[in-house]
Amino acid sequence: MRILLTGAHGQLGNTLCKFLGYETLVPKDLPGFDLARQNIEEEVLEASPDLIIHAGAYTDVDGAEREPDRAMAVNAKGTEQIVKAAVRLGARMVYISTDYVFDGNQKVPYREDDSPHPINQYGLTKWKGEQVVLASGVRALVIRTAWLYGSVGRNFVKSIMCAARTESVLRVVNDQCGCPTYVEDLTAAIMALVGQNVTGIIHVTNRGQCTWFEFAQTIIREMGLPCSVLPITTEQAGRLAKRPHYSVLSSDRTVSFGLVLPEWREALTRFVKQAQIPIT
Repeated sequence: MRILLTGAHGQLGNTLCKFLGYETLVPKDLPGFDLARQNIEEEVLEASPDLIIHAGAYTDVDGAEREPDRAMAVNAKGTEQIVKAAVRLGARMVYISTDYVFDGNQKVPYREDDSPHPINQYGLTKWKGEQVVLASGVRALVIRTAWLYGSVGRNFVKSIMCAARTESVLRVVNDQCGCPTYVEDLTAAIMALVGQNVTGIIHVTNRGQCTWFEFAQTIIREMGLPCSVLPITTEQAGRLAKRPHYSVLSSDRTVSFGLVLPEWREALTRFVKQAQIPIT
């Protein structure tokens, strides 16, 4: 099976590349493959994949508020070009989406059939991408995931690990709750779902939930450092984009396919042990 992977240099894409190997993989990413360009449909057609894993995206949540047109061009219009190519090729497609399609007003985990209502530009553009994929008629799987981290790229875990080595006190938001997800576990789940020919929307995260504050406390405890963590509110954090206060995703559908991802603390322990090397 020939697989085209967008976002191949990102934290998920990099892990997928390692998992898949390069014999049947066509990796695509910046600078040569810009989802905001007008000709990427033709590039995908030339590659002639059987499966497209569309992990490429504009993922800077605050940046999307400053550059809404760029975020929409990448996440929605770029996805539309990928979808058009998939339709013409008869290829299957996996689209990676986000918990930020939800507004955070629920008190129980979001299910796949709950109505999205994004409260920031990033979530809006990813939801638009979902709609394009699902309306196309392509054999598609939309995977919503959350709070992703790994060894490549920028993420919360790496930021906390770096800061804890040089600072004695960190202040972290304690009124946003979600599901931390390790890219290695997400990658294994993606390929298992592809192997079972699953379609539609599915939520895939590590099990359990926490706040960013609880997440940071656990990271520092795993590192064995004396750094303290103090809780603050979203308002005190002063971020540009609104964030949902509760974006926990239900894993019931994932479990129905025989996939039970590790609990988030277990996954974090594995990552921290592997990451006791200089982090960039």
